[in-house]
Amino acid sequence: MKTGLLQFRPVLAEPEQNIERVGELLAPLDFDLIVLPELSNSGYFFRSAEELDRSAEDIGGGMFVNSLREIAQRKGSYIVSGVCERSGGRFYNTSVLIHPNGRMDVYRKIHLFDTEKKWFTPGDKPPGVFEVKGSFGNVLIGMMICFDWFFPETARTLALQGAQIICHPSNLVLSYCQKAMYARAVENRVFTVTANRTGTELCGDNSLTFTGQSVMVSPKGEYLISMNEFDEGSALVEIDPQTALDKNVTAGNNLFKDRRSELYKL
Repeated sequence: MKTGLLQFRPVLAEPEQNIERVGELLAPLDFDLIVLPELSNSGYFFRSAEELDRSAEDIGGGMFVNSLREIAQRKGSYIVSGVCERSGGRFYNTSVLIHPNGRMDVYRKIHLFDTEKKWFTPGDKPPGVFEVKGSFGNVLIGMMICFDWFFPETARTLALQGAQIICHPSNLVLSYCQKAMYARAVENRVFTVTANRTGTELCGDNSLTFTGQSVMVSPKGEYLISMNEFDEGSALVEIDPQTALDKNVTAGNNLFKDRRSELYKL
């Protein structure tokens, strides 16, 4: 299964420019599954409610998502992207899994980071898994978004539902995640795909610099993809998702069967 990620620099509050750039970067690629950063349509560091509203879109009929649907259909591929979503008068930090037939599965971020709490409503549904199909077989995909990684329960919830690949659109500004995804992959025996963005955004006298360094990690902790801090571009690798179904750590230890959930207080 040819799987990977796209790292780029979204322009704040310019969805048209952002989908044009994404289209350029995806055009030459041949892939089964690719993951884009968090809030790929909008950028991140909003300066006003008007700017947020101008950047957001309805998932079912928005320009950015519909353009990704066209790309997925044309390529016969799956695309995961972070999206600034507007729904029912509220805004959500959302990830969509787009199928080649146009179907979409949606996850809304449940752990909002810092100033996101000013703009977004947190998701109120638990993370779930979704099936994708192709010449690579049937594979279960889970989604989490950026700061969700800080809560190991998120990835574990997906793994316990059978996720073989966890797609992780991100706008990372702290220095921990790319190293921590080693643990998320190994402790759950899954593939993790963290697609981060690059660049700096300004809001008044404040700025955020995003760390880039997008990574993909195997169930055994191998860094299959490691991008640098600054470059826009993509990286793809061939994987066998079925290896994520093997939860045996040793001949006598199974990751899930050895859990002592009756003793945990979470």
